[in-house]
Amino acid sequence: MSQLDLLIFDCDGVLIDSELLASRVLADSIYRVTGIDISPREALIAFTGSSADDTQRIMRERYGINNPAAVLADYDAHLFPQFHRHLTEMVGIPQVLDALHIRKCVASNSRLERLVNSLGILQIWRHFAPHVYGADMVACGKPAPDLPLLCLERCGVDPEHALFIDDSPHGIMAAKTAGVRAVGFIAPNDPRAGRADVLLSAGADYIACGAGELYDIILDLHLHEESFTFEKEADR
Repeated sequence: MSQLDLLIFDCDGVLIDSELLASRVLADSIYRVTGIDISPREALIAFTGSSADDTQRIMRERYGINNPAAVLADYDAHLFPQFHRHLTEMVGIPQVLDALHIRKCVASNSRLERLVNSLGILQIWRHFAPHVYGADMVACGKPAPDLPLLCLERCGVDPEHALFIDDSPHGIMAAKTAGVRAVGFIAPNDPRAGRADVLLSAGADYIACGAGELYDIILDLHLHEESFTFEKEADR
């Protein structure tokens, strides 16, 4: 058993309640720029958890959109104002962050600009800065292990001493490839069925439905490991 020294959080859908809001804005942008009409739910399923590069690829391959960069430019122009008006933390997450005295950082498939204009406008930013890392800061976003590896390097922590919390299979795969234990997080308002199975299939070691279960998992790991370390040291 290894000491838990670092919590690595995904942002959208874990720290901030942004995914339904962002999916509505993206569906509107796709319609405005291309005339293709998809529902916010379809946008949520198709694009959530993807990097900007993967989002553009999905637009081209699945929807035949030949100007995905223009869609994303329109999306960014409308998304940030919506964040500033309506964005909130995920229910219970501020209390969890306040209660856990373990180092924390963010590893997100969003660009740093989006992180500054979402997480950065909320009080919980203080728990993470300056250790907030986006997909544009590494060669490859999730499911590649680059982001968790960057977090470990910048924070000076070995993989076995970290825990990764993500709501997407891409994030879980990135964590496991980097040698980090992973919690699959499911937001209470997530409309997608079968999320636990999806996250477990990706390799999640634990499943947390909401902030309360997440807190219980982390606290159990942290207290158990501290107790284990103390007992081993006492036996010397």
